[in-house]
Amino acid sequence: MNRTTIISTAAALTLIGAGLLFAGPLTPPAGPVTSTNKTLQEVEPRIAINLTNTPGDADSLFKISQRGSYYLTGNITGVVGKHGIEIVASGVTLDLMGFDLSGIPAMGAFDGVSATVNDLTNITIRNGSFRGWGDEGVDLGTSSSINSAVIDVRASGNTGSGISTDDGSTITGCTANSNDASGISTGSASTITGCTASSNTANGISTANGSTITGCTASFNDASGISTATGSTITGCTASFNDASGISAGSASTITGCTASFNTANGILTGAGSTITGCTAYLNNASGISTGISCTISNCTALFNTLDGIRVSTSCVVLANTCTQNGAGGDGAGIHATGTNNRIEGNNCVDADRGIDVDIAGNIIIKNTCSGNTINWTIVANNVVGPILDRTAPASAAISGNSAPSSLGTTDANANFTY
Repeated sequence: MNRTTIISTAAALTLIGAGLLFAGPLTPPAGPVTSTNKTLQEVEPRIAINLTNTPGDADSLFKISQRGSYYLTGNITGVVGKHGIEIVASGVTLDLMGFDLSGIPAMGAFDGVSATVNDLTNITIRNGSFRGWGDEGVDLGTSSSINSAVIDVRASGNTGSGISTDDGSTITGCTANSNDASGISTGSASTITGCTASSNTANGISTANGSTITGCTASFNDASGISTATGSTITGCTASFNDASGISAGSASTITGCTASFNTANGILTGAGSTITGCTAYLNNASGISTGISCTISNCTALFNTLDGIRVSTSCVVLANTCTQNGAGGDGAGIHATGTNNRIEGNNCVDADRGIDVDIAGNIIIKNTCSGNTINWTIVANNVVGPILDRTAPASAAISGNSAPSSLGTTDANANFTY
């Protein structure tokens, strides 16, 4: 055997050994041979919206009648006398897959997506757009469908509201523009987050009792930008250029860190027992902030409003606010109390028609400062007022160093100052 033969034989034995080492069992397992591939249902465990799976009826192009997860495979164009997609079952999730549902002129009062059976629950609509429908773009409210969710939906140019839901709903990341009713409308105990509503014929965003609105923008609407009922919370929102109030909240509501500007009526308007903190009201055509009885307004800024910067009625606390150049183009005070039992403390009111204006007896006014107003203080008799010291003339020498005498002119901790 020559050297070449020995090498070839060794190589062959090596390949045979490797084959024996890595080969699988030669005896197949018991039972019938089956495929190891996944079925279509396993790959896409959802139901496509089409005439086979979800056939429509007399008033709908497509109809979902069983619970489950559904998805759209293309755009939908409406027809006269029919909803785009009708839902008559609870526990439905509909993914629009980014497609557009478009109505047509004179189609009648029909919706892009509509829940038409009473008392449905747990319906989710997500990721698509609705425009030009004869009623709502998304209507989960007419039939009292509770605990619904609408996520990443755009609704524009619909004859009714852009998005309408009932109690306990969640609306997230949606846009509602140029609808002929409210942009977004919900029932009680709903949550609206990160939405934009603009140029709608009614309110931009409208909710019922006990709702929460966070991080939303409402502008150029023909009514209020944001309108809520009793016991609602509005945080970090912007409302501007609306034809009524920027933010209108019912009694016992909380408004925090919001901005309301260029609105035709008040910047922020609340009912009784509400709390407004850290907000800005700027260039509104009525008052910057106007409240009912027993409210607290603190650490807010109100400037360049046509009427009062902050207007309260009875039993309110007005604390540590900044009010500048209110009554701009009209007649107004930095702070105006029209009732009794108010506590007005630690505010700075500058360059208005009146700095602090109190119409009724029985209020307490302490630790405030006013400057540059046409009349700095207008307070009727029989109120409790800390001493008001006139410091409009220079009250101190130049200071350079580590200490200086007081130029306050008083040691009264509750004194008010004109400067």
